[in-house]
Amino acid sequence: MSKKPVNTKITDREPVIISARGKVLGRLATEAATILRGKDSVHFESHLLSGRPVVITHAKDVVITGRKLDQKKYYRHSGYLGNLKEETMRKVMATKPAEVIRHAVRGMLPKNRLQQHWLAALEIREEE
Repeated sequence: MSKKPVNTKITDREPVIISARGKVLGRLATEAATILRGKDSVHFESHLLSGRPVVITHAKDVVITGRKLDQKKYYRHSGYLGNLKEETMRKVMATKPAEVIRHAVRGMLPKNRLQQHWLAALEIREEE
């Protein structure tokens, strides 16, 4: 049984385009993470970049269920003392909805050396 060598650059492959219009955030992030990792392919190997790049369009039209818009908070820190910034999901969705989707997809990817390569292959557009 011979194995075909897998291309090491994920960005050289044909991208999968997913429209976020009317889709729930978690289900969209799961679908994108599965394709990025290559788990939808018969040639999946966990230690190689066997997935395809993903382009998510209409990021501002993603559906947020429950009361997460007001209750979920995003934190960032500059490294200076007392400079912890906090924003609600509603405020982040109004200014940069792509970051909400990127944060959700990142949380669904394994925390290993390949994560930065998978995230580099993720492109999120607010419009088409």
